[in-house]
Amino acid sequence: MGSLADQFLVLSLLINFIVLGTSRLGFAVRAVAIQGVVLGFLPALIHPFSWHIVLIVILMICAKGIIIPWLITNAIRKAEIKREVEPFIGYIPTLVLGAVCTVLAFVFAKKLPMAAEHQGLLFVPASIATLMTGFLVLTTRRKAISQVIGYLLMENGIFIFGLLLAEAMPVMVEAGAVLDLLVAIFVMGIIMNHISREFSSLDTSRLTMLKEE
Repeated sequence: MGSLADQFLVLSLLINFIVLGTSRLGFAVRAVAIQGVVLGFLPALIHPFSWHIVLIVILMICAKGIIIPWLITNAIRKAEIKREVEPFIGYIPTLVLGAVCTVLAFVFAKKLPMAAEHQGLLFVPASIATLMTGFLVLTTRRKAISQVIGYLLMENGIFIFGLLLAEAMPVMVEAGAVLDLLVAIFVMGIIMNHISREFSSLDTSRLTMLKEE
C-alpha cells in the first residue's frame, strides 16, 4: 500500500503546482477539492480496514472534497469575481518558488530522523511542500478567496503529516481539525462578505488604505 499512497501524494504535489499556476479561482477551488478527495483516501491506504477508518474516509472526502469547496464556490459566485488578476508576485515566479520549496522540502525531509517504517515514504516531504505551497498562495495573492485557498492547502499539509502520527494520536483528532476548518471557512465567508459589501472588492491590499480619524 505504501507505493499506492506515494502515488496519491505525487498527485497531490502536482495539484499544488496547478493551484500556484492558475489565475482562475473556480479552477483553483476544484483543484483543491480533488486534492482533498485524494488525501481523504490515504487513511484507508495506510491503516488496516475497519469501519472506523471507512467512516473517517467518508467524512474527510465529504468535508475536503464537497462541503468546503462548495462554500468557497458560493462565496466566489456572490462576490462576482472569477480571476486573481494582479497577485503580489506573478504566476511564473510563484511557480519557480513553489518548485524551489518542493525541492527544499525533500532535502529537509532526508535530514530528519524518522522511524524505519516511514523512511522512503513521501509523507514528510509532501507535507512540508504542501504547507509551503499554501503559505505561498496565502502571501502572494491579493484576493481574500485566494488566501482561503492557501489556508486550505496548509491544512492539507498538516493533515498529511498527521497521518504519520496516527498511532500516537487518534485519527479522530484529524476529524476535529476538519470541524475547526469548517468553522474557519464560515468565519472567512463572513469576512469576505463584509469586505465585498463595504469596498466593492475582495482585494485585501486595499485594507491598508484604512486610516484612523
